[in-house]
Amino acid sequence: MNLHIINTGNFKLDGGAMFGVVPKSLWQRTNPADEKNMCTWSMRCLLIEDGDRLTLIDNGIGNKQDAKFFSYYYLHGDASLDRSLHKAGFDRTDVTDMFLTHLHFDHCGGGVDYVGDNKERLELHFPNAKYWSNQDHWKWATEPNARERASFLKENILPMQDSGQLEFVDLQGASPFSQFDIHTVDGHTDKQMLPKIKYKDQTIVFMADLLPSVGHIPLPYVMGYDTRPLITLQEKKAFLEEAADNEYVLFLEHDAVNECCTVKRTERGVKLDRTFPLKEIL
Repeated sequence: MNLHIINTGNFKLDGGAMFGVVPKSLWQRTNPADEKNMCTWSMRCLLIEDGDRLTLIDNGIGNKQDAKFFSYYYLHGDASLDRSLHKAGFDRTDVTDMFLTHLHFDHCGGGVDYVGDNKERLELHFPNAKYWSNQDHWKWATEPNARERASFLKENILPMQDSGQLEFVDLQGASPFSQFDIHTVDGHTDKQMLPKIKYKDQTIVFMADLLPSVGHIPLPYVMGYDTRPLITLQEKKAFLEEAADNEYVLFLEHDAVNECCTVKRTERGVKLDRTFPLKEIL
């Protein structure tokens, strides 16, 4: 089995929104903001190559929305979904499984394209792939609450079902992937799925939005975007303790600087142990 980082570009989000009730004087130590209070975040995805199965975890923001939409998020950087796939030696037609941690636009927007300049027609970016979600989260995303409605864009989501390529993970059963188990969390959004990848003698966990960056390791550092912040606190505490005890490698989707980290128990709770690039363990 081989792992490949698929960088899809960077964007910016308001630092206050990303750290909730934590004062800027604290969070800016790890995530400095610009003059508009915006911090840079990556959209770092992961490709698992295993035999004849090529599984991509998340796919970034895509390029369907208009200039006004993108003006809110300051997209920047040279990386893109397709360029990163090609750099890894693959084409979008090679992907067999498109696994989506959840359906917020910065995690699934790259999976659906407009057909040329026709804004009325949509097609899947990965024509040969199964697109994986779960029934609970799908219902949550297609019948969105007012708080999350702006993050669940129908043009990113409904074409998966219309294509016939949508599959649901049975969260009560065994993982449909031999390469990873699935850990679910409900604080950020309902039934977000975090792959726990079995790689050599290690467990690599794709952290998605349970832990966007190393700056979010302290328990109170919870995003304002989370729908159930107190549940996030409980989920993060339990998971970080498990990660420390089992020496998990945490793969960070949104940290603009650090690809991976480990954590350790201390007298003051679980703290950052070290950061490193993924290639260090490949």
